[in-house]
Amino acid sequence: MLFVGDDWAEDHHDVALINEEGRLLVRRRLPEGVQGIEALHGLIADHLDEQDGCDQVVVGIETDRGPWVAALLAANYTVFAVNPLQAARYRERHGTSGAKSDKGDALVLALLVQTDHAHHRPIIGDSDAAEEVKVLARSHQSLIWARQRQVNVLRSNLREYFPAALAAFGSALADRDAIAVLAVAPGPEKARKLSSAKVQSLLRKAGRSRYLKSRADEITSALQSEQLEARAGIEAAYTATTKALVAVIAELNNQIQALQEQVEECFGRHPDAEIYLSQPGLGPVLGARVLAEFGDAPHRYADARARKNYSGMSPITRASGKKSVVLARYARNRRLVDALYGQAFAALNASPGARHYYATRRARGATHHQALRALGNRLVGILHGCLRHHTRYNENTAWSVAKEEILTAA
Repeated sequence: MLFVGDDWAEDHHDVALINEEGRLLVRRRLPEGVQGIEALHGLIADHLDEQDGCDQVVVGIETDRGPWVAALLAANYTVFAVNPLQAARYRERHGTSGAKSDKGDALVLALLVQTDHAHHRPIIGDSDAAEEVKVLARSHQSLIWARQRQVNVLRSNLREYFPAALAAFGSALADRDAIAVLAVAPGPEKARKLSSAKVQSLLRKAGRSRYLKSRADEITSALQSEQLEARAGIEAAYTATTKALVAVIAELNNQIQALQEQVEECFGRHPDAEIYLSQPGLGPVLGARVLAEFGDAPHRYADARARKNYSGMSPITRASGKKSVVLARYARNRRLVDALYGQAFAALNASPGARHYYATRRARGATHHQALRALGNRLVGILHGCLRHHTRYNENTAWSVAKEEILTAA
């Protein structure tokens, strides 16, 4: 077998090839792109026996996505995505000086997959449908995070010169009401000139159809309430900044909505969409995120425990001597955990079994977040069973075993 370590950068790859005995065969820096991947195939071919196939090549690289990784998988190489933290720890096995280089990291990755590849999960390609969902779902979530950052900046600005706006809209600064009014009146001077009828007109154009007069009266009263004023020049500067931020948030709202429609449409075409949507607490957006992060390769997870560990919802135990403590996982897929946490919270109202499971955990002393993580962990196991047997969620089947476990533990 031939083992390849690939330390990648934006415009190049440092590669190291070793044989089964761990002897270094070649080191080379290759460019990114078609030229580089062709050169890598040539190096591998030069050191691979004629009777051996590409399945005898094992590659270690610190990423699991991108055209380069796709090309490695297309060549039928076995590719392992190594966590950078694991690679850093493995580097310390070969020296404690702290020295580091790209070509040295490539050799470390090659040695890692040569000695410990049995303890790592190889990359298994997902279907094109799942990859499409992944790109859309991640982009949609990234835009939501970007909008929240802009909202945080807007809130900070309003506190400095226009606290009345915060009294009118609270934390809902990205909602249609706030955007419609602040776009016209981004500062106290213009806000004082707004009438209730004008605010009603703005809310109606933004899409509100109910409680127009009462809501307009609330907003007008809050905006025109007494407040400490900033200096004229400072107020003008903040007003201009707020106007720009509101325009950015309004456009982000439009693009988020457009992407959400594409996420739902793309997710609905996936063969497993019905199974995901049958799970309690999962709708088209959360279901798409969970599918995107888990992938749809049928043999990626050996069992439910493997899927739970990857999800980040299962706890870890740290035991030493007489001390033992159970902790939440912090090294995990943030996007997946965010989606599963949202599912667990929504499932409390969608599933009697989920509500009973959560309540039982709380009665045994768990905090709200601990109980939600435990519920999320349980829901991942249920999802794994549904996907494995290609069946939709059933409330009675899903929670019959859980009830027995709870009674036994009690």
